[in-house]
Amino acid sequence: MVTTLLVANRGEIARRIFRTARRMGLRTVAIYSDADARLPFVREADAAIRIGPAPATESYLAIDRVIAAAREAKADLVHPGYGFLAERPEFASAVDAAGMRFVGPPPSVLRSLGDKAEAKTIAERVKVPVVPGYRGDDQSDEAFLRAARSIHYPAMIKPVAGGGGIGMQTVREESQLRDALARARRIATAAFGDERLLMERLVERPRHVEVQVLADTHGTVFTVGDRDCSAQRRHQKILEEAPAPTVNDATRDRMAAAAIAIAREAGYRNAGTVEFVIDQDGRFYFLEVNARLQVEHPVTEMVSGVDLVEQQLRIALGGPLGAQRKQQGTQHAVEARIYAEDPASGFLPSTGRLVHVRWPERPGIRVDAGYEEGDVVTRHYDPLLAKVIAVGDDRGSALSLLASALEETEVLGVRTNLGLLRALVRKFADLRTRIDTEFVESVLADLVPESPPAPHEAYAVAAAAVASGARDRGDPWTGTGAWRIGEGSATTIVLREGAREQAVRLLGSGPYVYAGHRVAARDEAHRWLVDGSHAAAAASDGIVWTSVGGTTWELETGPLERQIEAAAGAEVAAPMPGLVIAAQAVVDRRVRRGDLLFVVEAMKMELRVEAPADGMVTRVLANVGQQVERGQRLAEFEADPI
Repeated sequence: MVTTLLVANRGEIARRIFRTARRMGLRTVAIYSDADARLPFVREADAAIRIGPAPATESYLAIDRVIAAAREAKADLVHPGYGFLAERPEFASAVDAAGMRFVGPPPSVLRSLGDKAEAKTIAERVKVPVVPGYRGDDQSDEAFLRAARSIHYPAMIKPVAGGGGIGMQTVREESQLRDALARARRIATAAFGDERLLMERLVERPRHVEVQVLADTHGTVFTVGDRDCSAQRRHQKILEEAPAPTVNDATRDRMAAAAIAIAREAGYRNAGTVEFVIDQDGRFYFLEVNARLQVEHPVTEMVSGVDLVEQQLRIALGGPLGAQRKQQGTQHAVEARIYAEDPASGFLPSTGRLVHVRWPERPGIRVDAGYEEGDVVTRHYDPLLAKVIAVGDDRGSALSLLASALEETEVLGVRTNLGLLRALVRKFADLRTRIDTEFVESVLADLVPESPPAPHEAYAVAAAAVASGARDRGDPWTGTGAWRIGEGSATTIVLREGAREQAVRLLGSGPYVYAGHRVAARDEAHRWLVDGSHAAAAASDGIVWTSVGGTTWELETGPLERQIEAAAGAEVAAPMPGLVIAAQAVVDRRVRRGDLLFVVEAMKMELRVEAPADGMVTRVLANVGQQVERGQRLAEFEADPI
């Protein structure tokens, strides 16, 4: 009898799979690394097993450790979630060899579809159009140069293995090709252990539409609607919706038929997604198959009523799919991904403890969250915090509901993309034209302006939070070091933003008044009213995070620290914690401002560390393969005299 499910993943997807498994009467088992020991998915499982230290290569990607945990848990089923080992045929084989059932396609299917070149060959066999390109065995630069001249520029370079947009490089002219190939090989090797590449003619400004497929072990294959995932930044999806709003019925039917044909030809089993691009003339081309559950699967569930995880588990147990339901109803669903990242700083991932979290709760809204208040976001994994999904009677009502839900969402303790999401959803609602894969990048500069200085309202609520917290602790003199009681009922809080220091003198002992703004505490922790409008603030480790009017500010408490820099020196430091994967800095070699010195890999991103000025590297402090912390000096640098 099947009783136990182990989820070989973490965060929001583990929690989501556990919900369905519990409803089906299955015992749930989590695996976790040291960095995740206190996260909600670990607490919510019936059992949890430690599998190693924080680096994914020593925990979630270590097949032997995951299999050992599954044996220890006496698991009958192993669900891989998405990412990590989800599409690794060797992992599926190891699960099978251990006498357990892998919740996904057979290893042979993972192998063939995980190879993008072979997947395109499968599509061609069933007459599904593919983008012209090169996917030959000759992987030399010269072979790609010849191919590019044949298919014409612009071209797209992609790793043969993996997915998620990782390693993709756009090449618009021949002079860019060799560098693009080198970058793509380096990323592909680091991410997938496979440096093979393919090339396609670049489809300019396409729409990215995918079809959800279910296939059982009895020969039944059908689709469960489609999704539009065109809202992307650097090939990473931000907003997804179902059904695809600009696809006509004839194209929708042809794409569904193509997806079924590819699944049958590949011998597919379980849930999967067949991805297409649609060009500006309405022609669609096969892109790839994601042989797993997608991050954006909730929008399909919301409009179809189908629990895709339940179907996955039933298929893995050998059950039939039964009769096909209507692909998707008349409703519309939109999903927004909330990331711990800073759009104003080039989308660098943000780490830290979540001192305050409030997810929206209202009819028509679903939240799949991996983190709650008090949890710590680390540098080791993807910075996805949560997905907020709205469903409405039509696209307009779904977007309106999502906009309201995002306005209610509060996350303090790390930088997030919430402001960008709110602006994007408003833009979507106003837009009357189609949205393609370059839309987000084209409007990004307008939607992510430089952060404005914190207004008086932000200082007021931040100061109130510090004063209130110090009083609650009962020891104001050692509590924060940033406030003091003046004569009467006035409290002065010293706050700073960057180099700007401000002494905030609050009148009253709560509600407070500052610069004419009245600040009152609400019944909920960290929630405030500023002039009658909702706000949030929370202090932690000398930082006060405030959210006023949907914008978040980070203020420091305490006296202003003065930093003294060497007159002729300049900083060459890691922009965030990560792994040095390239080092071009050479002692005593002259460089120009902007020349590449190092490349640091962190959270699936390659971050360039460039020369801060014209000058010379006097000492190299970091090497390839070295783990570095944020702000750690990588080299000593002497700038030329001005």
